Amino acid sequence: MKKRVTLTFPKRTIQMPVTYRLAKDFNVAANIIRAQVAPNQIGKLVLELSGDIDQLEAAIDWMRSQNIGVSQALAEIVIDRDICVDCGLCTGVCPTEALTLNPETFQLIFTRSRCIVCEQCIPTCPVQAISTNL
Repeated sequence: MKKRVTLTFPKRTIQMPVTYRLAKDFNVAANIIRAQVAPNQIGKLVLELSGDIDQLEAAIDWMRSQNIGVSQALAEIVIDRDICVDCGLCTGVCPTEALTLNPETFQLIFTRSRCIVCEQCIPTCPVQAISTNL
């Protein structure tokens, strides 16, 4: 099973090797989607966790016990087709190729099932046609 979560680290737990502990102690794979971590500051980490449902829940419980805020990422990328000009700039920053251009029509194709909601496409769009539903 996979879960996409956002972790919020208090300043004092920023040095904790969380992804290592998830793998070693809970047999949970952690794919880092986005990281905003700096010494002596609150950190944010967006992860896609993979593993057995019981192990995922145990890992999430452990992170919460370490005062790490855990919230499930429920947002989805939304493309306003009325605004989109099919320029393709977003396709260059999409790490999963959820955004591609049709090679024949040059129209943007969004494959929602591939999207990990990393939001890298949002600031790239010159006409602000991409947003999240939250």
